[in-house]
Amino acid sequence: MEYIIIIIISILAIVLLKIGLNIHIKDIKNIKELGYNKELNKIAGKFPENKEICRAILKTLKNEEVTIEETADSKTSLYIALTNKIIIANIKDTFTRIQTIAHECLHSIQNRRILLFNFAFSNFNILYFIVAIFLILFNIGNSMLYIVTWGILTLIYITVRGYLENEAMSKAPYVAKAYMQEYQKQNKNITEADINTLAENFETLNKIGIPFTNFYLVTINLVKMILLCILALI
Repeated sequence: MEYIIIIIISILAIVLLKIGLNIHIKDIKNIKELGYNKELNKIAGKFPENKEICRAILKTLKNEEVTIEETADSKTSLYIALTNKIIIANIKDTFTRIQTIAHECLHSIQNRRILLFNFAFSNFNILYFIVAIFLILFNIGNSMLYIVTWGILTLIYITVRGYLENEAMSKAPYVAKAYMQEYQKQNKNITEADINTLAENFETLNKIGIPFTNFYLVTINLVKMILLCILALI
């Protein structure tokens, strides 16, 4: 019975979070469409290649020791704290590339102890989840204890990861705009209107993207909680 209660509470929490953060599926679709807007991409195309943008932003942030790697095989850009490396995904055809690069550069200057903790703890949490599935599925030990423990570990993970992501997302538009303004001094083909247009759309993306990222981070883990409870009921 207690597992069913947890499932109901988890589903209710997802619904309330969706309402509270004003999440709409159509907004996510609009973000994807906006990212590939031809006019905005044309403006963004006036700026240098991704690696050059990344180096310039890192220089501004006084953190030039970061290794930069660009790959066409990945769809997700990320900063790896363990190796101090930024991986730039295949984002050359989206105007959001400038803000995305700024986002990863901002990760590189966050508190290194927190970054390393997040890296280690997130991997530990994944491992614990897999082990919990095995133990619950084969009815080894106390299933409720495993579920509660995983829930507490996940709360810690969400708090740390959410802090890192929210800080980078909220600052990225301003860092991106500062970079564009600095680059404009070298390239007269870029107008103030171009910069303002991109900056305004960065803000538009963030108004939807930041709440959605928080919603997704919590929801995906509540779904995992539901899965563990279903396995315990079998």
